Order: sequence, then structure tokens, then C-alpha cells
Amino acid sequence: MAMTKVRPTRATRVLFKPLNRPGRGPARIAHDRGSAVIDWAAYIDGERVDTPDVSDAVQLVRAPDSGDYPTNLHSGAKNRFVWVGLHEPDAAELERLAEVFGLHPLAVEDAIHAHQRPKFERYDEVQFFVMKTVGHAERGDTDVVQTGEIMIFCGPDFVVTVRHGAHGALGPVRMRLEETPERLALGPAAVLHAIADQVVDGYISVSDAVQADVDDVEECVFSADASNQAERIYRLKREVIQLKRAVGPLAGPMRNLAGRRFVPAEIREYFRDVDDHLTRVQEQVETCDELLTPILQAHLTQVTVTDNHDMRKISAWAAILAIPTAITGVYGMNFQHMPELHWKYGYAMVLGIIAASCYTLYRRFRRTGWL
Repeated sequence: MAMTKVRPTRATRVLFKPLNRPGRGPARIAHDRGSAVIDWAAYIDGERVDTPDVSDAVQLVRAPDSGDYPTNLHSGAKNRFVWVGLHEPDAAELERLAEVFGLHPLAVEDAIHAHQRPKFERYDEVQFFVMKTVGHAERGDTDVVQTGEIMIFCGPDFVVTVRHGAHGALGPVRMRLEETPERLALGPAAVLHAIADQVVDGYISVSDAVQADVDDVEECVFSADASNQAERIYRLKREVIQLKRAVGPLAGPMRNLAGRRFVPAEIREYFRDVDDHLTRVQEQVETCDELLTPILQAHLTQVTVTDNHDMRKISAWAAILAIPTAITGVYGMNFQHMPELHWKYGYAMVLGIIAASCYTLYRRFRRTGWL
């Protein structure tokens, strides 16, 4: 679908007024209560140009001669695009952006509802990319893996990023790119690479933290004073599964990106580097998953052995105590005609028999390892 150069209407401009400032000035703003738009700008050959609202940025990119910006921004520019960043937008706001940039309704629906599987889809000239973000956060006295999502609409002259979740902010990515205009001058594909690179770097840091937790729990399980680690192992298993859901499905789309025609040749090698890092993370996550299963089995086996050892001790002491219980039980029946009831040394004899029998059983249980 060819992108048409149209001047935004007055109605469209009203929908995208600046969030907290009149007139021109820095568009780098904090999240506003009334809008999900975090930041926006037009980029002319890698140089940022701030506009009062998103519509002005679109106008500057698609119809530069009709605006009131300096002519040096118009003439000779080889690459110009708009980058709009949103955080958890509602349906109305994203649908308004969809009208401006010609986004496909199915992709817009996915971006609104989130909880999508990592994927790469093409709608005419618009590429739709979904990535899951991960973060390692403390919850009480434990660390947990949190996930979010980033949806990227990448067209010939625009990038729209939709972020879900509390982590994975793209402000640092934008700032790093703006410090290297030569990269931004390569177009929307450079933004897509920078975002993918940050997401995969997040995978690396989280997978390293999970690997350290797995090594620690393995050491605890096989230590001499091992405690009950079952709950911790199950929690780590769940974290690894979350990582696998984020990392695994992304491998195919990432390899697919490196061969796309809309990706400049200068960027393709960077995508291959990101794919290499992703492969490393995927192998590390698989290793953690493979380690946790035998660790859990070994821990459960240790618990079973410990329980069996305790049961043998209990059984051995019960057998030892059964001897005096049986003897005293017999002589506690108080029949009139029972042997040794009136014998002077009967009581001492019974005590001796009880002590000798208990000691004999104790020595035997000690030799067999029950005590």
C-alpha cells in the first residue's frame, strides 16, 4: 500500500495536541494522565525535529514544503520519518494513530489487547513486530521474572512503538540513537534494530541472573546441610518457562528480519549480531531448564532418603521399647498364680532381662545403620 502524502486535517490535528506544553519546544515529556503518547519527533537525515504535535511531525515528513519549518530541513533530505512512542494506549487513541499512518485493524487490535506471541507480520508496506520484554524484580525476599511487550509498526516513513508493562522503557534507546545521527539516517529499520538489541540485552541480563539462581540452588541441594528447596526450584522452573516463551518464538522472526528488503544492507549485519545474542540466550535458557529437572529429582530423592532414614530410626526405637512394654505388660496382668511373683530376686531378674534385650537390639540396629 503506497503511502500518500496528505496534509493532516484540522480534526486530526486536534486529536494529537501536545500533552503539556503549548507551541514548539522539546517534545520529550513525561507520561501524561490524559494520553499514552510518551514521545514523538520527526527525523530528517538522522536529525531530530520537534513539533507541537504528532500531526505536525507527519506533515513535516510527508509534505515538507507546506510547513513553516526552515527550508534546509526540506531540500536534499534523503531519509525522513516519524517516531511515535506510546505506553499502554487505549483503543480510541491507537485507532486515531491508525488512521494517520494506515495501520491494519488486526495489528491494531493485537497492540491494544497485548498478550501476544512474539511474531513478525507484514501488512502491505507496514511491518508489525511483537517482542516480549523481561525484567528481574525483587518481590519480598525473592526475585521474580516479569514480562511485558513491545509492538512496533514500521512503515516507509514512520515507526510507532506500543509498550505494555512497567519495564522496557524506550527512552534510553531514543537518546542513544539521537546521539548517532548516522544510524538514524538509515531510517525506521535502524530504530527497529535498536529496540530489538535492547530487548535481547534484557534477555541476557535476566538469563544470567536466573543461571546464577540455578547454580545457587544446585549448590544448596547437594550441600551437607541441605534444606527444603522444592518451592525455590519450582519457582525457578516457572521463571525459566516464562523466559522460554519470550525467547523461543522470537528466533524465527529475528532471522527473517535480516533478509527483508526494507532493511538496509548496513543494518542487516547488526540484525545478525542480535540474532547471535538471541541464540546464546536461547541455549542458556534451555540449559537452565535441563538442569532444573534433575536438580528437582535429586532433591526429591534426598527428601525420600531422609524420610526413610527417619522412619528406620523410629522403627528401631519402637522395637527396642517393645521389649519392656511386652514384659511389663505380661506381669501387669495381676493373676494370682504367676511364676516369680513371690520370688525375692524376681524384680531384679526382670529388669536385667529388659536391659540386656534392649542393649542387644540397640547394638544390632547400630551395626545395620538404623541408629
